[in-house]
Parts: sequence; C-alpha cells; structure tokens
Amino acid sequence: MNKRFHVVVSSLTALLLFCGLPVNAQDADRRALGVDDYFALQYPGSPQVSPDGEWVAYTVSGQDLANDRRWTRIWRVPTAGGEPLPMTAAGSSAWSPRWMPDGKHLSFIATSGDGSSQVFTLAMSGGERLQLTDIDGGVEGYEWSPDGERLVVILRDPEEERAPGPWVIDRLKFKQDYVGYLDRRRGHLYTYDIDRREVMQITAGDFEDYSPAWSPDGSRIAFVSNRTEEPDSNWNTDIWLVDPDRPHDEQEPVRVTTNPWSDGSPVWHPDGERIGYITNDTDRTDVPGSYLQTKVAIIRVGEDEPELLTTDELDRKAYGPAFSPGGGHIYVMLEDNGQVQLASVAVADGTFRRLVSGQVRVEATTVAPDGSVVAVVSGPTLPSDLFVLEPGSSELRRLTHVNGELLDSIYLSDVEELRFPTLDGTEIQTFVYKPGDFDPDDQYPAILWLHGGQESQYDYGFNFRVQLFAANGYVVVMPNVRGSGGRGQEFALALNKAYGTADVEDVLVATDYVIEQGYVDPDRLGIGGWSSGGTLTNFVIAKTDRFAGAISGASVGWYTSTYGHDPYVRWWNTELGPPWKNRDLWDRISPFMYVENITTPTLFIHGEKDWNQPVIHSEQMYQAMKFLGREASLVVYPDAYHGIRRPVYHHDLLTRFVDWFARYVKNRDMD
Repeated sequence: MNKRFHVVVSSLTALLLFCGLPVNAQDADRRALGVDDYFALQYPGSPQVSPDGEWVAYTVSGQDLANDRRWTRIWRVPTAGGEPLPMTAAGSSAWSPRWMPDGKHLSFIATSGDGSSQVFTLAMSGGERLQLTDIDGGVEGYEWSPDGERLVVILRDPEEERAPGPWVIDRLKFKQDYVGYLDRRRGHLYTYDIDRREVMQITAGDFEDYSPAWSPDGSRIAFVSNRTEEPDSNWNTDIWLVDPDRPHDEQEPVRVTTNPWSDGSPVWHPDGERIGYITNDTDRTDVPGSYLQTKVAIIRVGEDEPELLTTDELDRKAYGPAFSPGGGHIYVMLEDNGQVQLASVAVADGTFRRLVSGQVRVEATTVAPDGSVVAVVSGPTLPSDLFVLEPGSSELRRLTHVNGELLDSIYLSDVEELRFPTLDGTEIQTFVYKPGDFDPDDQYPAILWLHGGQESQYDYGFNFRVQLFAANGYVVVMPNVRGSGGRGQEFALALNKAYGTADVEDVLVATDYVIEQGYVDPDRLGIGGWSSGGTLTNFVIAKTDRFAGAISGASVGWYTSTYGHDPYVRWWNTELGPPWKNRDLWDRISPFMYVENITTPTLFIHGEKDWNQPVIHSEQMYQAMKFLGREASLVVYPDAYHGIRRPVYHHDLLTRFVDWFARYVKNRDMD
C-alpha cells in the first residue's frame, strides 16, 4: 500500500446500533437490490409535533410506476412510540401538514375539485376532510396564527387573461426550470380569516415574499424578501415585518436585517422580541452565494446589528433553525465532513454542541413542547425514518419503520470512509460501497460516481443509485473533491473560476487509491454523474483515457453557448464576469473545448426542457464525439426537466445506467 494514503474506517455497526438503524448483513434470505425497488421505497418528511406533544404528523412520499405518478400521504404516530396511523387516503396526495393551535385538528394542502391547491382540515376524532380555503389560483404555502383564527397564506399574483401571442420578456432573470418563462407575477402574503372566509393582501410589489412566521402574540409576521431595486441581479434577501391587521396599501413592511448578502429562515424567540435566522455574513463580492458558509444569528427587532451565534471559526453551513421551548438554544442542521448533523447553539453565549453526529444525514427536524427533537434521519443502509432525541439524551429513539418489510428482504452495502492526501496535500474524503459478495482478494469493476451541485457534498444518507451499482457487482467510489461542501470556505472556493482542475486531480487520485488497494480491476473502470457530476465526468474523460465507459447526465459542455439561456445570470456575472469580457476563462472551464481528447464511450442523458443546464450541452458533446468517430449515445426525455421525475422515465434511466456500465465496463474483458 502506498504510504501516502491512510484509511478511516468508521465503526458502522456500533453507530447503527447507537442510532437504532438496521445493521445489514447478507444472507440467504436477502436478495440483491433491483431497479424496481426504487419504486417500492417510501420516504417520510415534514415532521410536525402536536401542541400537546403527543403526536407527530408527517408525510410519506412514493412513486406509482404502474400509473406513472408520484404521491404524498400524511400520517401521524404517537411521540412516545406506537403504530402509525394514516390521515389521508391512499391514491391521493396531501402535503404541508400543520397542527391547528387547538391540537384537535390537522391541516394540510391538497388538490381541490377544480385542480387548485387549497388548505384542508381533518379532525383528530375522525371524519372526512373539510376544505378550508377556496382561493382563486390556489395556495402555495400557509401558517396558522397563534390563536387559530387566521392563516397567513402565500398566493401568486393572478394571471391576466390575454390573447394567444408571444411571451414578452422584461426581467433580468426570465426563466426557471420546471416553471418556464418568468413574468412579473410574484408570490405575496395574505391573511385568511377562518370565520369570515375573507382574504386580505398584506404585502405587494415586484418582489417575492416567502417564509412567513407569526410572532408569538400574533401581532406581527416576519417574512423573507429581496426588495432591492433589481432583485434578479444580486444575492440579497432580508427579513421584514408586516402587520397582519392592515392591508398592503396602508402599510410599508419594516426591514429587520440589513446585510447585503442573504438573511432567511426566520424563527421567533418565545419572548416575541427577537428573531433567530440564518445568514451569509461576509464581505466577499466575487463569489456566488452558494459557495458561502452560513451562520446562525439572532437580532432584536428594532436594532440594526445582529448577534452572530456562530462565527467563521465554525466554518460550516448551518440551516433549518428552530428554538428550544424556552428559547435558550437554537437547533440547526449542520453540513460537516460527509455528515449532516443535528446541533444546538446557546443564545446566551454561543456555546455550540453536536447532538446527533456520525454516519447519519439529518434531513428535517421539529421541536416538541418538552424540548425533544423529532428528526427525519437517513443512513447508508436506511432510507429515511423518524427518530426522537429527548432532552439530555445522546441516543436516538426510533419512531417509524417506513420501509421495514422491503429492507428485510434486500441486501444493502455498508459504506467505508477513506481519507487520503491529494496532489497538493489537501485531505480528500471518499465513500466506497462494495458488492455484497465482496472478497478483498478478488478484483472488481469500479464506478467513480461524482456528485452534482459542485458546492454540495456526498454524505452518509441513503443513496439508491450507488446501492444499485454495488448490487450489480461494482465497487462504487464517491469522492468529495475540492470545491465540495462540508469542509469550510477555503475548500469550497478551490474551484472558484477553476472548474476542471483540482476536481479532476482529486478524482484521479481517488481512482489510484482504490486500485492500489488491490480489489479494483484497473481495466474495468467506469465514471459518471448527474448535473455538475456529469460536467466533471466530461472533464475527466477529456483528460484521461483510463475509463472504459462513462455516463454524463444533465451536464454542461460549453458554458458560453447557454449564457442567457440558463437561469444563472447572477452566478455567472459574479464568478466569471460576462463572456464577452472573459472569453478565455469561459472557454477554459468548458469541457467542450477538450472534446477531441475524449475516447471513452459515453452515454449523454438529458431532459428536453432542462433550463438549469440546457440540453444543448449534451447535444453538442454528443455531436462532436460522433463527428470525431467516437462511441457515444444521446438519450433525451421529452417534457423532462433537470431532474427526471416521471416514474416511467426514471425506470428507463436506471435501467440504462446499469446496461451501459455492464456493456462497457463490467463485461469489457468479454468483448
């Protein structure tokens, strides 16, 4: 073994037992994971604790392959543990569960008879659901007032009737994936009086208003908005206050935060005078906001200066704040070194504690009246389930077994964490999944599977695709290359203006490492990824011919070709500057400029209506390779966007993944 490398092998079994997660073992009663299992899996989310702390309402989402549709159903389970109870009917969809303040009713959003999204209620004593709102255009979001007499709802400005004709565009950012061309209709806040069935608009203007939060006494509503002169041109958002008793034309929202970067996710302190929130507090003006590490802050209403409860010393992204019942702590989720932890920060002195860590991904949280935290938690061999962390405890108590029957029947691979220095000495973290029949004395085909969202991270959460590859006999290698999240600001900025450099180096170093361990066949290497993972794939295969097959999903080829066609005008102008001024830089970070070097058989996959990374990128990469006489295939899903959401399409996608790697990687020595 090369002495440059060392291995960090976490005690997965101990951690899974500690968290109440299943320890997987291959035996005669378990079968290998298959493509169809993707559509049998169900995922809980959106936990909400009842006012008396006795119940947790939550959603369970899944896919119906036979009918080619997705669904979401609402359930509840006793906080103390017990049998979960379905609250909405199978075959229909409902989401955004909220408890009414009286605790006797549960509300949610569902599709009404006219096809719009409306708020419904359901009595805990039983009976049919009742439609609470009937608002033209439907409801995008809502929250209950503390007294239960009103809702604050988010409604989009009504669409004006017009004769058939062209789109007339006048916005700087004028398109959005899954939406299409953008107009000037915005989402604003309204109050809805339950008894009177009356709607009153309380915010207006050419701005998006979202994340409403009632003050404890119901006299004010905090919300988030970018109310700069040109919201499409910058990364600013601030927290504002509005009076729920006055219409929009009789008041001006009061600005609470003044940071030129983003402030959001407001939560009221129980004293009703302070607001906790998440902020990007920095003087950097040359990087996109997604690269920045977020901080936990609190501000007293009426004061300009917030108090930063976490500082640059933490150097990690925090999100999803929630106060403890007494207001002494703020709970947050924390992205850190391949984990997503549950942490708390003391309001009084900023004392920071990691409450749930290890081989887990905390996905959502809610706080009970007794201070318990109910969390949706995922692990390497566990799709999400609900757990409870009680005050003073260090052990998670499991509430649900959503996929218990399926998990008892299939084998899933455990994860191994590796750490090693890359070319400049920076430590790189990589996750490795191995086949169920793994023998360290044998050599296996390997897939380097690269994550999307270049500033995100691979974590310990359940990942169906890599489990599927492992079930098909591959060692799966998942490096968190430089530029990834979870490692702080400097690590995240390693690729600023430098795509296709350090990230490629780290992929190749990770490849060398697994080969040196002796269990990977160097002649049967595959590589692939989705979104920026596909883009990195394009770069890697342009710089080496060592991979036998590649899959490039929803990737970028030539950045300049879609300037103005994708929705990232703020990102590109901030990081790169306009292409007519920095053409050399734009070309240097575009894998299309190196396409003539690619000899790896490559499958390009894209959604026809992908406006995040438009399909022209895959078309250009594919056509160039065909012109050069290289092996390539292009698959485009009609009416699909950046994510392939239709179940029938996703079944086809996963099947193509397996077949392409089987043909060009796994069975290469049989050709």
